[in-house]
Amino acid sequence: MEPIEIRVALLQIMPEGTLEGNLKKGLEYCRQAKKLGADIALFPEMYSCGYQIPEDVGVLKAMAIGKDSTFIAEYRKLAKELDMAIGITFLERFEPLPRNAVCLIDRFGDEVYTYAKVHTCDFGDEIRLTKGEEFPVAELNTDKGNVMVGSMICYDREFPESARILMLKGAEILLVPNACPMEINRISQLRGRAYENMIGIATVNYPCMQPDCNGHSTAFDGIAYRPQDAGSRDTLIIEADESEGIFMADFPLSEMREYRKREVHGNAYRRPDKYGMLLSEDIQEPFIRRDRRK
Repeated sequence: MEPIEIRVALLQIMPEGTLEGNLKKGLEYCRQAKKLGADIALFPEMYSCGYQIPEDVGVLKAMAIGKDSTFIAEYRKLAKELDMAIGITFLERFEPLPRNAVCLIDRFGDEVYTYAKVHTCDFGDEIRLTKGEEFPVAELNTDKGNVMVGSMICYDREFPESARILMLKGAEILLVPNACPMEINRISQLRGRAYENMIGIATVNYPCMQPDCNGHSTAFDGIAYRPQDAGSRDTLIIEADESEGIFMADFPLSEMREYRKREVHGNAYRRPDKYGMLLSEDIQEPFIRRDRRK
């Protein structure tokens, strides 16, 4: 049997300033990704509006779009045309406030899941967004076989629980839209999440021309040890530069699955009965923040 390799196109691209412009450009970049052999094309965080969160809530709500919008419908149509999955990100219409969401569309044009960011940045503009409530995991059909996928969005990365729950639900690859400076510590978080969960992680950021962003989209395969190698290896598949473009990440899924069967991380030796404190909502100094929302 031929080894399965899943190719993810990291669309590290600039928004165009309008919903129509973002749609036109995004569709074109998806077409380019398909020509490069992508099984999945993934956008940076909240691409429909270029990660804009205005202070005026009325303006914010007017910018939000639904899953039934023309914007999403066009990506569904293109996914089916190209026979390629698309992870399109958008400011989702929701009550009482919009959500920061990613909709994964399969190669047949059907919604696989829509994930809304659970860990919103309540210390900043995202205080004006509704939090997501769960981490869905679903089976994605590709022409190379099925793969279990889930998502985090940006700040979710900074909580080990996000990737852990996705791993426990069966995810093999995490699709992670992003919009912030990706420096050594944030990239190290992703490397850690991939290592400790034996999971693939594909993260897509905006290029350096976008305010408060710097490119450096990354992908990790989670394979730290290979039988043929004397020591450990870096799980990094690719790290993009700061420029605008498409960066391809090839996940060796067959090898990742074999690795998960033999290695000691993930869920092999956990002791959940000892982790009760993780469910406590009690917060003490120095971590009390007045702007925290439940």
